[in-house]
Amino acid sequence: MPLDSSSPGNDSNEPLVELDAHRLEAFSDSVMAVIITIMAFDLKTPMSADLHGLQGRVPSILVYILSFTFVGIYWNNHHHLLRATRRISGAVMWTNLHLLFWLSLIPFATAWVGTAHASALPASVYGVVALGAALAYFALVRSILRANVDDSAIARAVGRDVKGILSPIIYAGAIALAFVSPYISYGCYAVVAIIWFVPDRRLAKVA
Repeated sequence: MPLDSSSPGNDSNEPLVELDAHRLEAFSDSVMAVIITIMAFDLKTPMSADLHGLQGRVPSILVYILSFTFVGIYWNNHHHLLRATRRISGAVMWTNLHLLFWLSLIPFATAWVGTAHASALPASVYGVVALGAALAYFALVRSILRANVDDSAIARAVGRDVKGILSPIIYAGAIALAFVSPYISYGCYAVVAIIWFVPDRRLAKVA
């Protein structure tokens, strides 16, 4: 039952803020679910029913696992971040949409790497998409902090955001290293996934 904003003692803005945060989270969850679905549809079955046929699909399966992990990490941390957020603003909504834009490019980059994993350009483009998503997530966090300047709890939870700063640096290096060896880049992408695999427990406590 909606709260009556005219009732004494009720903050007329609070119910609307909470509703908007939940709607933003639900919309983002839907987009991420569609992204994973598209990647799953792009997986092709082996051309033959033997190990040789399966071997030809190994690169596609491995990059799918990596991309699935990336999207899962963003979904998990995004969930905790929004649940810890008390207020959202127009800037938060736009930076959230910016993040979803870069995540929506993951199926494209995943499919290209799956078909040309030994080439430098697909490996570097994968890194560009990952870098764009990392920077967009960092911007989202900053927008949320600006919208909640009087909420010291979320500011303490975010802290120095070492992972948010370190990830773009690794991605930028991996983009350049793709032209030395694509496999070095894939190793860098995996390192970032490992760094983020465990969700931020500080945000979980605030939420």
